[in-house]
Amino acid sequence: MVDEEQRDPASLLPLTPTVLHILLALADGEKHGYAIMQEVEAHTAGTMRLGPGTLYGSIQRMLKDGLITEVRDHAASSHGEERRRYYCLTGFGQRVLQAEAQRLEDLVHMAQTKRIIPWIV
Repeated sequence: MVDEEQRDPASLLPLTPTVLHILLALADGEKHGYAIMQEVEAHTAGTMRLGPGTLYGSIQRMLKDGLITEVRDHAASSHGEERRRYYCLTGFGQRVLQAEAQRLEDLVHMAQTKRIIPWIV
């Protein structure tokens, strides 16, 4: 198997919208599944709602691909939290997210150059 440091982030691009939004939700720190669902819905003004099947199916694939990892030593802060699973980006996941953001920025630049969308100053 290829070491995480040697893996090419571009090998997983383009990301699906679901995976992109999950990675963005985890970009500022670890979260449990329900918090990921809430953040995605809030940051998309409700246009993207992840159901449990979509969220946890995507999480399983992302774990397998090495984009995220489960945080095993998360301290449960309140009653009932001990059952929640927390996830965070791996180094590879961070690099994939950066590569996807760059790909999308390049796409927006192309659309601006072709006058499809206006330039933003």
